[in-house]
Formats: sequence, structure tokens, C-alpha cells
Amino acid sequence: MTDDSVLFRVEGRAAHIVLNRPRALNALTHTMVSRIDEALTAWEHDPAVETVVITGAGERGLCAGGDIRSIHEDARSGGTASADFWRDEYRLNARIADYPKPYVAVMDGIVMGGGVGIAAHGRVRIVTERSRVAMPETGIGFVPDVGGTYLLAKAPGELGTHLALTGEAVGAADALLCGLADHFVPSDRLPALLAELADAPAHEVVARHATEAPGGELAGHREWIDACYAAGTVEEIVERLQGHGTPAAKQAAETILAKSPTALKVTLAALRAVPGLGSLERVLEQEYRVSCAALTAPDLVEGIRAQVIDKDRNPRWSPATLAEVGEADVARFFAPLGERELALTQEVS
Repeated sequence: MTDDSVLFRVEGRAAHIVLNRPRALNALTHTMVSRIDEALTAWEHDPAVETVVITGAGERGLCAGGDIRSIHEDARSGGTASADFWRDEYRLNARIADYPKPYVAVMDGIVMGGGVGIAAHGRVRIVTERSRVAMPETGIGFVPDVGGTYLLAKAPGELGTHLALTGEAVGAADALLCGLADHFVPSDRLPALLAELADAPAHEVVARHATEAPGGELAGHREWIDACYAAGTVEEIVERLQGHGTPAAKQAAETILAKSPTALKVTLAALRAVPGLGSLERVLEQEYRVSCAALTAPDLVEGIRAQVIDKDRNPRWSPATLAEVGEADVARFFAPLGERELALTQEVS
């Protein structure tokens, strides 16, 4: 059978990738990642292709992330399919960031998890009034990956820490503020923009259609976000949020306390390590260690069960509280993998 989960076409000087699983909100599979990588290889060496564009089929969004039902089954069975998928997915994320031709990501609608990975590392990142961008991993007992910790660590002040711990989805203006996108284009202008890419360079086309985004929310919350999330531990962050006095800060504390305690502590440690790692490749290597460790931790299976499989929204985290998650529990997520390392920096050195 022909796989149509990703569609490819070339129109004039622009090559198009269309994620084509609209019923699954274009969630990524290993096959999709492999096919995208093959297309990027072909177009990189095709002088007729000047621009690469990625969009999602359907009306709901570009991509809601990876196929977490498959990850749930793999984690329960102790398989290697998820680790194999992440290996190729993270390599693709690094490749997109380093792609020699303009890579235009149309981040219309929902863009979460793996969707951020195939979009927000591109050279030209477009959001619309319908965009909802998030790294919601802590809610399923996982940790932001696909270079998400790299992107969030570079956001102004502590905005990235806030988004990583809460998993909050942001609109266009806040995605721009946090460095997750570059341009706002109203959704009704997208058809014209995509058509014009066939005949003109991406920067010229985007400049014709981009405009100022409607106002966001995070800029007005910078005072309490920067003050509270600068704390050294998740416990202290929550304490500061609860004691700040701003309703939004208290709500953020409640949101955080509903997430996996282990995932929260590992996420904060991963974010704080990013400046010392430097390159996206080294951060992806760290994320690969963390993701592989999550496969053998109880919270990933339980989180996906509660949110996606049974949908009771009542995960039973283990350990159940932040106080019960010790330094050794966090450290094991960063332990070297030996021969199983992602080793991207060796490939690019």
C-alpha cells in the first residue's frame, strides 16, 4: 500500500511537505519522519528547489506531536520502537535547523510537542491568529524534547521555564515573544502566500503578507514569571507562585502541581543545563538520554493512560509528590547511554 501520511509536491521554485493525518491532528510516525528526511535530502541537491514549505492537512493544526498511543504501547512492552523513532526524529530536528535552503513552517492551528520540533527550528516560522503552540509533556509524565528545551531556555527571562513546567499553550504574539516563531500572517492570507512562494524568494513573500500580531498575555505577566521561576527548585518555584498574590501566579502553581513531580524536576534540570551545552545538537543528545530514561519510568505510561487512553484525567504519579523525588531520581534521566547515545555532535564535528 502507498503511504500517504505525508504528501510532497513541487510548485515552481517551492517544494511542499504536507503532513496528512488530519484525523490524528497530523501526529508524527516514524515513517513520516523518514520520508520527510528523504525529501529534504533530494531537495537539498535540486537546484530548481529554492524554498521548502511545511504545512498540515485539515483545519485543526500543523501537528499535535508524536503518536503517543504507540509510545504508550512500546513503553508498556519494554520495546525499542520509541527510542528508534526519537533517534531519527531528533536528527531531523537538527537537520531542519541547519538546512541550507529557506525552510518555511506554517504553524497554523495546533502545534505541539513533535510539531514544534519540525517547525520551530526552521528559518522562517509563521504563526496565525489560530496558532496554539505548546510543549505539554509534563502532563503525560514526559519532558520537553525535539529541541524544545533548547528553544524554551532561550526565551526572554523565565518565560520558557513557565511554559515548560505548566505546558501552557500560547497564541501568536506570545510565540513570537518567546522566540518560537518569526512572523504573524492572518490565516486568510496563507493561500496567497503559499501560491506566491512558487515564483519569489521566501523573505519577499513573507514580508508582503506579515503584519502585527494581536496582543498576547505573557508580556504583562513578566514581573511575576521572572521573579517566581528564577528559583532554584520546583518546590521553591511553586512556593513563590502561591505566595505572590497574583491570581495568574496561583493558577500557574495549581497547574504545575497537577503534573508529574518527576517530570517537573527533570524538566527544570534539563532547562538549566542548556546554556552549558551550547549547541542544539548537544541539547538533543541530552534530550535523547532523558527520553529513553522516561520509557522505563512509571509516569510516562500512567500519564498517557490518564490523558489519552482512559481519559480519566486522574494520573497516579509515582512518586506522588515533589518532596519524594530525590536527586538520584533526577540524575538517572541524564545518565550516559554508552553505545546507544545519539552522538549528533560526533557527526557534525
